[in-house]
Amino acid sequence: MAEESHRTPREETTLERADRNFGELLQELRIIQTGVQILFAFLLTLAFTARFPTLDTAQRAMYITTLLLAVLAAALFTAPAALHRTLFQRGAKPEIVRVSSRLAGAGMGVLMLALTGSVLLVVDVVLGRVEGAIAGSATLLVCGGLWGLLPQLVGWHAARIEARAALEVDTGSGPDAAGGGPVADR
Repeated sequence: MAEESHRTPREETTLERADRNFGELLQELRIIQTGVQILFAFLLTLAFTARFPTLDTAQRAMYITTLLLAVLAAALFTAPAALHRTLFQRGAKPEIVRVSSRLAGAGMGVLMLALTGSVLLVVDVVLGRVEGAIAGSATLLVCGGLWGLLPQLVGWHAARIEARAALEVDTGSGPDAAGGGPVADR
């Protein structure tokens, strides 16, 4: 097959690349899934605590919303395994990787909201509504910064380094002149 024999800068075929990318994605999901499971278990137990009946209407709405966000995050993070299992050995690995990556990205966004809601609820119950809103906002900013902004900054930095190395190779100067420059992770 022509496409299977096409090699990338990593010297791998399209299918080898899809296999590697799916393995890396699954490893990421294993790490995330543990946190989602702990969050979901925590939220499930809250309804059975002695203090739960004292929650006001807004706090109950926060609780239900956060619980449902945690369920949605868990569903999004487990969907790649179900997708792979359903399409196993049907020659759809690149599509599985593409869709699974989008599912994981959506899951990260939903998890960010679930974490924000959890912090908002707990701090609201313990300290008050204003403090809960501040803590929830801080959680949203920290997660957004670490999960959204930081990867963008690292990507821009890596692209600048790669461009600089390519320029040095083109001009025949620098330590990468022999072709040992960085290879993009694809």
